[in-house]
Amino acid sequence: MTMAAPLPNPERSGKGLPRYTVGELNGAIGNLLDRGFAPRFLVEGTVSRPQLKKGHLWLSLSDGEASINAVIWASQLRQLAFVPEEGDGVVVVGRLNFWITRATLTVQVLDLRPSLTAVLRQFERVHVLLEPEGLFEPARKRPLPRFPTRIALLTSVPSSALADMLRTAHERWPATALLVVPIPVQGAVEATIREALERLASRAHTLGIEALVLARGGGSREDLSVFDGEALARSLAAFPVPVVCGLGHEDDTTIADLVADYRAATPTAALVALLPDRRSAAQTLRQTRHHLQQLLSLRIQALTESLRRQRERMERLHPALWIAQQRLSLQYQRQLLTALSPDQLLRRGFALIRREGGPVVRSIDAVAPNELLCIELADGFLRARIEALEPRAPQTPTLPRQERAP
Repeated sequence: MTMAAPLPNPERSGKGLPRYTVGELNGAIGNLLDRGFAPRFLVEGTVSRPQLKKGHLWLSLSDGEASINAVIWASQLRQLAFVPEEGDGVVVVGRLNFWITRATLTVQVLDLRPSLTAVLRQFERVHVLLEPEGLFEPARKRPLPRFPTRIALLTSVPSSALADMLRTAHERWPATALLVVPIPVQGAVEATIREALERLASRAHTLGIEALVLARGGGSREDLSVFDGEALARSLAAFPVPVVCGLGHEDDTTIADLVADYRAATPTAALVALLPDRRSAAQTLRQTRHHLQQLLSLRIQALTESLRRQRERMERLHPALWIAQQRLSLQYQRQLLTALSPDQLLRRGFALIRREGGPVVRSIDAVAPNELLCIELADGFLRARIEALEPRAPQTPTLPRQERAP
């Protein structure tokens, strides 16, 4: 706070120099600061020696070379989402307070947030704490469902990130139901996000949720520091279904991103990773249908050919056909037996000669002169007596004419 400085008393001036009392000098300095300094400004520094006195937080801001005192009044302190501690880097929205009575200059803090240095230090601290437990290991990452029927979206409502995700879901796979769970994403809201996660985790299977999307639109890395908390990371790791994180911009990486089963560059990319593309799926179905039609056609052809062969075999094995074949075979055998029957030879002029009451005579050596023989003809029998035996002279085999020796 500053007070209007009294003008120097000309009567007390000597040798042309203005003369002040201490109060007047301090007031003049205050007026100069009021006129020459912006009513609000940003200053970045590191917090040191924070002390709470009568509800007000007193601290020093330092950049390593210079320092300045600062104060957060109790009424303002209750409204801050982030309360700095020793060594925290902060960006302060403030104004100058100058106390005339003591000529004390202090930065009055109107708002503050962690600086990028503090955010990165917090990120590294939690990373070192959780990494030995295997929470970042790829082996513990669960696969995303191929065709989820219902997913939960944890994000701020309303927001451009939510609008983009709803539009993307409708364009890619409208068959998936979306359960929107509003959460705050700015400030010290880690506990609120964890409570929403735990409530949803207890009802995930009852609600039929197959995946969870934790999303926040663009912002500075400092704004994303809420997703670097240890407790939030453990809640995400214990969630009963796969978790997809789409936080900030592509270059931003938070602890929540490392713990999630899938890290998407943006909220929209999270829905792209989680939901199939209906156009691509339709093309795949058309190709699959064509392939199945070809397979079915080939299968029908093979079965038709098999049935044809079976029908031919059944026709060959039909009893009537078998009987006809057997009948033809018997007829052929009968004809053959008939052709080879002695009766047929007798009809052709041959005769059977037997000794009286004996077997058929096959050689003249089997009979003797004056022996009585029985001659069988086609139409009867003759009885004859042998008058003489005349052996046939042996015949010399002759070669065909063209093969005779000269």
